[in-house]
Amino acid sequence: MSVAVETPWLSDNWWTSPFNFVPEVRQQLTLPDRVAFHDVTLRDGEQTPGVVFQKDEKVRIAQLLDDAGIDRIEVAMPAVSAEDVEATKTVAQLGLRAEVFAFCRATASDIDLAAECGVDGVIFEVPVGVPRLRFQFPSWTQDDVIQKSIDNIRYARERGLKIVYFMMDSTRAEPDFLDRLLERVGKEAPPDSVTLVDTAGCLIPQATAWLVKRIHEITGLPTEIHTHTDLGMGVANSLAAVAAGASVVHGSMGGIGERTGNTPLEEAAVAIATLYGCDMRLQLEKLTTLCRTITEIARFPLAPNKPVVGTRTFTRESGMGVDLVRSQPLGLFCLHPKLVGQEASYVLGKKSGAPSVAMKLEDLGLNATKEQSKEILQRVKTLGVKKKGLVTDEEFRAVHAEVAGG
Repeated sequence: MSVAVETPWLSDNWWTSPFNFVPEVRQQLTLPDRVAFHDVTLRDGEQTPGVVFQKDEKVRIAQLLDDAGIDRIEVAMPAVSAEDVEATKTVAQLGLRAEVFAFCRATASDIDLAAECGVDGVIFEVPVGVPRLRFQFPSWTQDDVIQKSIDNIRYARERGLKIVYFMMDSTRAEPDFLDRLLERVGKEAPPDSVTLVDTAGCLIPQATAWLVKRIHEITGLPTEIHTHTDLGMGVANSLAAVAAGASVVHGSMGGIGERTGNTPLEEAAVAIATLYGCDMRLQLEKLTTLCRTITEIARFPLAPNKPVVGTRTFTRESGMGVDLVRSQPLGLFCLHPKLVGQEASYVLGKKSGAPSVAMKLEDLGLNATKEQSKEILQRVKTLGVKKKGLVTDEEFRAVHAEVAGG
């Protein structure tokens, strides 16, 4: 990425707002030196209703993620099925640059199974939120959560595993209990990092930042962020966490996951790179192909206007400024399409203008006088309204033939 130090909002690949970098704004941020990305596509993403990744697909996706520079890959919860055990073992044996993790509950058997799979570490989950403890784990007391956490973190350490402490539904925890839990775990069985988990997707960015700082103040440990998008706050909360010092962001490709999905990793990564200027290993130019390939395997089509990776993310129909699609994409978009492996394009329809017709004539090797071009434009607009859609190249050729002949 080419960035001028004096203008971090402007580079060959993006043109964001200079107001993101005024001293009064930057002084509010506690950014880590580097942000790492933990991909949950293969485990949490697979919880999308109807989505199944078979063993060979998990292996292929893991290789694609690794090639793109993902730092950590969560393959599966091995206890779910024998196929997940085999998939986890196979991915762990690939020799990837990315760390390979398994998801575990607070049981020695889950930890043993993860160790037997040969993973680098575990995402160790315990229920922390009041709704989860009241309705899903009614037999667990708060003291049970604390003791199970301490005992199993120690056991995972004995098994030689790295431990990411994953506090499920921690954003709906009873505040005093959360403090007590963090104090005990931080002192008696410190994991490698602690994850703030917005399981229900109900946090605001300001609260996210406060909680990340609170977790670090109590434990002194690195913090991570795992968010969901029930209220559309996944990316915003991930950025708020990073701004407060979180050094690892969890997300899935395309934002797949149960309910409204996990935080789209590709969106969070590009936003962190361009709006905060954080260093990362992820290769942004591979994101579009990566995301589309994975969602095709998942049989989970993305919206055409999906941020960063949609098929029409960098497409212009409006005639105003359409020439910038080719001459200067950053006049239209805050990202240059090439940053994420895309190209800018234009389409014809109701909103087209004279420049759009001129470009299409040139692209198709067609000629028309000024008056003929005006008539072609009007017919294109009329056809777009009638179709309630876009005008194809074949339809444009037919219009041209009617108006200009040939």
